[in-house]
Amino acid sequence: MTTHQFHAEPFALPFNPATTALVMIDMQRDFVEPSGFGEALGNDVSLVRTAIEPCQRVLEAARAQGLLVIHTREGHRSDLSDCPPAKLTRGGKTFIGTTGPMGRILVRGEAGHDIIPELYPIGGEPVIDKPGKGAFYQTDLQLVLQNHGIKTLIVCGVTTEVCVTTTVREANDRGYECIIPQDCVGSYFPEFQKYALAMIKAQGAIFGWVSDANAIIHGLQR
Repeated sequence: MTTHQFHAEPFALPFNPATTALVMIDMQRDFVEPSGFGEALGNDVSLVRTAIEPCQRVLEAARAQGLLVIHTREGHRSDLSDCPPAKLTRGGKTFIGTTGPMGRILVRGEAGHDIIPELYPIGGEPVIDKPGKGAFYQTDLQLVLQNHGIKTLIVCGVTTEVCVTTTVREANDRGYECIIPQDCVGSYFPEFQKYALAMIKAQGAIFGWVSDANAIIHGLQR
């Protein structure tokens, strides 16, 4: 039974808190902090760091309401056996598995692979380690969501046009309703973020709904 609703575009999204989860996509040091993989690729990480404070507020509200909170991390085994050869050649002079300021880039267990302190998981919050862009590919995310009876996903994180959008599309194909608070996602390219969010909410929420942190918090607290 839907007992709440989120104010959103293109229209309000009814939801039941008992079947709603917050998914925090790849808020990792390598992507969000200075000297990480993102900056090594020539990107301005200040553009994605704007999402941290709104994400903190949504995370606090979700925890207060007892929602299932899931965190994801993109990265690979230390021997890189789960990393496709084509992916290993991406990044110009900076490659996955090579040594950076925070350890080997996007390798599980390295400092840069971990989640930033501001949004660090607490006990009982699953962490999904994913080898690809989408959070469903080669992970047990679907199983975790099914076991908790989840139907609606609040999706936050980075980057908007890559891992966030890929996860939302994967979720849509699996029957989940997704809402993305636009200030809780970030991109190194503002124009990419603009059009990625526009595609999600186009044609009557073809992939999902777009909202903001305040509307999400208000919907959860009502």
